[in-house]
Amino acid sequence: MEFWLFKTEPGCFSFDDLKKRPTMTERWDGVRNFQARNFLRDTVKLGDLVLFYHSNIPEPCVVGIAKVVREGYPDGTALDPNGEHFDPKASPQNPIWYMVDVRYVEPFPKPVTLEQIKNNPLLGEMPLAKRSRLSIQPVSPEQWQIILSMAGITIR
Repeated sequence: MEFWLFKTEPGCFSFDDLKKRPTMTERWDGVRNFQARNFLRDTVKLGDLVLFYHSNIPEPCVVGIAKVVREGYPDGTALDPNGEHFDPKASPQNPIWYMVDVRYVEPFPKPVTLEQIKNNPLLGEMPLAKRSRLSIQPVSPEQWQIILSMAGITIR
């Protein structure tokens, strides 16, 4: 099992939105960065755990845990010419973009802010702490445990 951080703007799709979905599950679509796409297509696997991160808000933070319940598959939003994620280069034969499905697991008792992450020397190697703009980022097992502890969740 691997660990990840997935970024989303809560005005577009929040952790509460995920909880409200049927079976608390939703596809993670619209990723339009090749490195993040490669993670979704090649590396993110069934059962991997995800830190759900709210970005582009006054105090960006990790708010909870989700789980990957379907591995990478073609992102059909790239084929919709009326959609915001349309890519004219994509086709059913050449999908280009990929997505996974995630399921709500649990909220954090206390959100872990970007500032807290940046100020923790044990998290200095996290892509997030290094100002990575990637919407899908790997998280080491050690970083995962530190963030859970900062959130008030007992180490598992």
